[in-house]
Amino acid sequence: MHDSMIGVGSALRKARERRGITLDAASRDTKLHIDQLRALESEDFEALLGDVYVRGSLRTYSQYLGLSPDKVIGAYGRHADTPSPPPPPAKLGRVERAMAATRIRDNQRLMVFLAGTVLVIAVVFGLLSRGHSAPAPATLPTVAAQPDPLDREIDAVVEAVADVGVTVTIDGVESTYPMAAGETRTFSAQNDLELSVTDGGAVRLTVNGVDYGIPGPPGLPWSHPFSFGASEGATPSAGA
Repeated sequence: MHDSMIGVGSALRKARERRGITLDAASRDTKLHIDQLRALESEDFEALLGDVYVRGSLRTYSQYLGLSPDKVIGAYGRHADTPSPPPPPAKLGRVERAMAATRIRDNQRLMVFLAGTVLVIAVVFGLLSRGHSAPAPATLPTVAAQPDPLDREIDAVVEAVADVGVTVTIDGVESTYPMAAGETRTFSAQNDLELSVTDGGAVRLTVNGVDYGIPGPPGLPWSHPFSFGASEGATPSAGA
């Protein structure tokens, strides 16, 4: 476990545990070795085969767990692009210590000289600028807060296999769409998404990367709510 975690590993582990998936099952489904999955969840990226392999493994695993691959890889990328701190200096022998001490004394003399020069320049500049009005202080730009790289959405993809009416309620806002056979629509919500169709056997449904196939019986209406609460990960069922 690393001293500084970026949150990617814990998000993957929590998503897997929330769905009740073991590492053995995840390895079988994603074709990734268990040791590779453990390395991703513990953020031991050095144990994997380079940056390109890490990004590919993160995309496969996060999509399998229903997380946004772009957000997970973006969080990893900001960490990977940060340069590592320099290694601590090796112990010095007597000759090296003597040379280092000489350099330190020379640097101290140079700093004293530069400080004196800057002081003289400041005094001269102050005399020349006396009598002029002081400039207004500079305005610093406001830095916007960075969003959580793992902030999730509910993404539902509806593919019509026959003509069907679709009603979707996204975070409390309801909309209705007639869909022709072969048409595909994607809906996204921040918190809650409820999907209703006039014929449960006329659509194919995918939610956050999970393929539910044909969710209801042919000829009967079907509906189901999705959220990050109790219904997350539930299997949809036909409505009356």
